[in-house]
Amino acid sequence: MNNSSEFNQKITLAITGASGSAYALRLLECLVAANYQVYLLCSSAARVVFDTEVGLKLPSSPDAASQFFTERFNAKPEQIIVFGKEQWFSPVASGSAAPKTMVVCPCSTGTLAAISQGMSDNLIERAADVVIKERGQLILVPRETPFSTIHLQNMLSLSQMGVTIMPACPGFYHQPESINDLIDFMVGRMLDHLNIEQSIMPRWGYQSAKQSK
Repeated sequence: MNNSSEFNQKITLAITGASGSAYALRLLECLVAANYQVYLLCSSAARVVFDTEVGLKLPSSPDAASQFFTERFNAKPEQIIVFGKEQWFSPVASGSAAPKTMVVCPCSTGTLAAISQGMSDNLIERAADVVIKERGQLILVPRETPFSTIHLQNMLSLSQMGVTIMPACPGFYHQPESINDLIDFMVGRMLDHLNIEQSIMPRWGYQSAKQSK
């Protein structure tokens, strides 16, 4: 792997089978632009959703998928590294090597439930478990409606552990004119919580203050 000093930080991004793959693509694009090295995990269901929602057919092998995303976002060599769901010797599977920050976007309610119970049946669940046990930063972006009592209880349990629950619920105060505006609103909020500078979403009060002058 490349010398980590080439990148500002490392982060794990997991993409599951919930609707909202466009959020994940935009977030990945912004992380690359911010010079982050991204350890990328995609569930089997996420691959189906990518094809359904945005017409992307992801290669099945991790190496080919890494190359696919590298070319799509003009990333540096090894800036985006894809790991398979059972690559247990990958850095994200151990607290001694995993990045301290992880985002699951979008996060299916099944993955949410598994993480809340400390399951490690696949690499996404294990990576999230590692971040929690190491007291790192974990952001989950569920995309479901309505939420059942089970979903809400799982989210409450995770929130009490220090996990950030950020449902994909974009605001409308910035008068969005396109789907991309709504996507940027949510991704901008994720970047805020990751302490990454961003200007892709308008901030509350700034526009109104300018208009009142």
